[in-house]
Amino acid sequence: MSTSTSIFVIRWINFITMLLAVGVVGFGIWMSAHHDGCRKSLTLPVLGLGGVIFVVSIVGFLGAWKNNSILLWIYLIMLCLILVAILVFTVLAFIVTNNGSGHSVNGLRYKEYQLQDYSSWFLKQLNNTHNWKHLKSCLVKTDDCSNLSRRYKTLKQYKLAKLTPIEAGCCRPPSECGYPAVNASHYDLSFHPTSSNKDCKLYKNSKNVKCYNCDSCKAGVAQYMKTEWRVVAIFNVILFVVLSIIYFVGCCARRNAAKSRSKI
Repeated sequence: MSTSTSIFVIRWINFITMLLAVGVVGFGIWMSAHHDGCRKSLTLPVLGLGGVIFVVSIVGFLGAWKNNSILLWIYLIMLCLILVAILVFTVLAFIVTNNGSGHSVNGLRYKEYQLQDYSSWFLKQLNNTHNWKHLKSCLVKTDDCSNLSRRYKTLKQYKLAKLTPIEAGCCRPPSECGYPAVNASHYDLSFHPTSSNKDCKLYKNSKNVKCYNCDSCKAGVAQYMKTEWRVVAIFNVILFVVLSIIYFVGCCARRNAAKSRSKI
């Protein structure tokens, strides 16, 4: 790749990513001002990501603009560390999300989930009292369970519904308990449970209790996290390929900048 081409590409790629970084930081600041404590936990990672992108981009942009091989070296080292971090995180994400799948139940259009099916990392995080207390408060605030009665007016509609993992695990008792459903948000708990599953005794019809203390709820959250992590891991694979190409172009730019300085 010629000197002018590689320098031009690196300069404009990093100029665009600088603008992107400013947008990411702005979004992080907006999140901190407009979201509750549940979503505010994402603010620091978003701000950190924006800051890292900005620093790397400005070093690459200045290196290409000044045709400075030292700055381009620093840029390539930083980019290499980011590539390694992405690779490590992606591999770990696929390992952590490898286990766990739903169990089909006769008469239901959705699956039920069991906590023991998931990786030890998920179990450790979800069984941590502090972590679950925070997650549970966020689940109550979302009103997912309260919205079921608004979405499904009749018992027939509710039985034909395709619930999400969190709705299936947190808003209702496990099917093995045998509690008859009165409507989408109420079960007849006067029936003696047909299972020894501890979740059967933990479930209450109260909107603030439901099955939020159940292992089935933790399993539903684990399934949700697994799906989200898989999406992030796939995105990281694409990002790794793109950054690898940019890294190659950056290597060409640094080598050409070094040659230019040696001729002076």
